[in-house]
Amino acid sequence: MPDIAIGVDIGGTNIRAALVSSRGELLSKLSEQTPTDPLQVVERVRAMVTQFDVAGIDGIGVGIPGRVDIANRTVLSGGILNLAGIDFADRLEAGLGKKIVLDNDCSMALIAEMSIGAARGYQSVAMLTIGTGIGGAVANNGRIYHGHMTAGQLGHISVLQDGPLCACGRRGCVETFSSGTALRRHMKAAGLPAVSVGEVFEMASRGNAAAGAVLQAWACPLRMALDNIAATMDPEIIVLGGGLGSDATRALADLPAIAPWFRPTIVPAKLGDDAGVIGAGLSTFAGSDSSAEKRVVLVNGVPASGKSRLAKLLSQGTGWPVLSLDGIKNPFLEHIGGVDRDFNRTLGKASYQAIWSFIREAPAGSTFIVDAWFGFQPKAVLEAYIKNAGVDRVAELWCKIPGVIAGERYASRLKNRLPGHPGAEYVPELVALADRAEPMGCGAVMTVDQTKEPDMANVTAWISKVFDQA
Repeated sequence: MPDIAIGVDIGGTNIRAALVSSRGELLSKLSEQTPTDPLQVVERVRAMVTQFDVAGIDGIGVGIPGRVDIANRTVLSGGILNLAGIDFADRLEAGLGKKIVLDNDCSMALIAEMSIGAARGYQSVAMLTIGTGIGGAVANNGRIYHGHMTAGQLGHISVLQDGPLCACGRRGCVETFSSGTALRRHMKAAGLPAVSVGEVFEMASRGNAAAGAVLQAWACPLRMALDNIAATMDPEIIVLGGGLGSDATRALADLPAIAPWFRPTIVPAKLGDDAGVIGAGLSTFAGSDSSAEKRVVLVNGVPASGKSRLAKLLSQGTGWPVLSLDGIKNPFLEHIGGVDRDFNRTLGKASYQAIWSFIREAPAGSTFIVDAWFGFQPKAVLEAYIKNAGVDRVAELWCKIPGVIAGERYASRLKNRLPGHPGAEYVPELVALADRAEPMGCGAVMTVDQTKEPDMANVTAWISKVFDQA
């Protein structure tokens, strides 16, 4: 797999291009003014890319300011700069002899923020870039979501049916109220002498009612749009980027909560103007072998260590399915009478085998969470199953718990356990087991303290780092 790609971010004012490593590092970058003629844009991009004379570059990612059909690499529409209808990707590919990956510029920025920025470790994310207009992008299960073709046009969420006419042809889009263009219009209408949003904040902090009203007129429609996003997709986090992302986040923080049901976590982007080129470069690696890897998260721990709850929380946040010993074994225990501990253990071994058979038959690119106490069989058995299932990457979450707490938890749940599971006589054995048990170490290991609530953002960020390592 190549370690370097080229990212290009086409803006209405400037075109940025950069050499980007597979880890999102900016190695070199250029910036030039954007021509008004679409065909000249193609030539300008080609000329900028050829300045990066580096061997081993396989692909070039390009962020487009407009709607993009990524399957057909076609620009469908644009705003200030409209690149539709000129066979942009084919022209550029023919001129450079390199694979071209196209996507909306906000989608590219979101790729970067999820890889190394404000949304790192999150799987369900919405992003709005607030500048001259408002761009949008959505990620689900850690990947950009395109829907039928061009999902994520968040700047065109309507917040007022009879509002101002938008470039998209509808009225009342949030872009017409909460973009940078709209902010300047609010400032002019209020007669403010300020020339920047920073000055408006300063005036408002000194009690200037007109400045406060401008910030409310700018931020309230955005708040409504973000609540609509929360109501429809319930993202873990919403990132505000673009030139005014941080200012918009600040303005929103000063607004009173309106709807208690919809209070998404809103954070400013971290990567600034570099997000677009970084994400464009990283997008070229998405088609490499790493995206087709089969991956497994082993949620490991002794009985009553909290592993099943941790596995469930991880599944809820990522969308990855959970395969567990009890999930396979318990239906048999419900239908088979007179099961003793030895037979229960035999069922456990069979369930263990079944889990890895499922994973073996799954397609490349699948990710599973396996919930089990892996120590009940030798490490060599687990290693053989992992190898035979074709698993490429393993991350292990070790559920650490003191023996006395494991014993107390196990004893408290005895009445809910099916026949065949060990009874109260097992508690002393479990206490001793928990105090000496260790992770399997078949991959990277993260220890999770199960005496307190797990930090799932930290857990998912760690897993993403393990799975994204080159």
